[in-house]
Amino acid sequence: MVTTLAISKYVNSLLEVETKFSVQQSLSDRFFSEWYEDLPELTEAEKKRCDLLKERYLYHRHHGHISEGLVNQIAIAPLLEMASFYDPPFDIRAEYPVQLESIEFDENEETIYQGRIDTLVIHKKLWVLVIESKGQEFSIESGMAQALTYMLDSPNQSQPTYGFISNGGFSIFLKVVKDEVRQYQFSNDFSLYNRRTNELLSVLQILKKISRLLQ
Repeated sequence: MVTTLAISKYVNSLLEVETKFSVQQSLSDRFFSEWYEDLPELTEAEKKRCDLLKERYLYHRHHGHISEGLVNQIAIAPLLEMASFYDPPFDIRAEYPVQLESIEFDENEETIYQGRIDTLVIHKKLWVLVIESKGQEFSIESGMAQALTYMLDSPNQSQPTYGFISNGGFSIFLKVVKDEVRQYQFSNDFSLYNRRTNELLSVLQILKKISRLLQ
């Protein structure tokens, strides 16, 4: 018997991803050192623009709900532009279909999990998942589980695949290695509500680092 389920509705925790798709979280700090090691310096112009993006996001968020599209326009797209992801050799894809199989041997059932990334897949090595900011309804954990599931369907086998998950106010990076044992790890999370510093600076540094690694 074959059952088809939507990833966005039926995969909501990292434990579910690990169990259904045979992937495990790495316990080594060195597994994903790209997010904190040898980060590029930012120019003064880049720092000023990050400050503007932070002010702009907090202004609109203060007035209420921010849709996924607006989050992308005022926060995510400018960061990707500054990190050169809109330029060669990168290839941007939207509405990218994802399909993974999970076989339940005990019950002789096969479940196919399907989804469609309605944001960006860049060069099939960086996956960008933008999540609508909905106050108490927003779950960074659900976004992390969905992004990990999408990335497991990446055709990229020979190199690590990176993910960038954000709702504008909160962002986190993800790395997946599809080897004999499939492993993943997350970076620290970055918040625009940090009053002492602008953590978009770190987000941009990481994006620029990943951009260089993938060229």
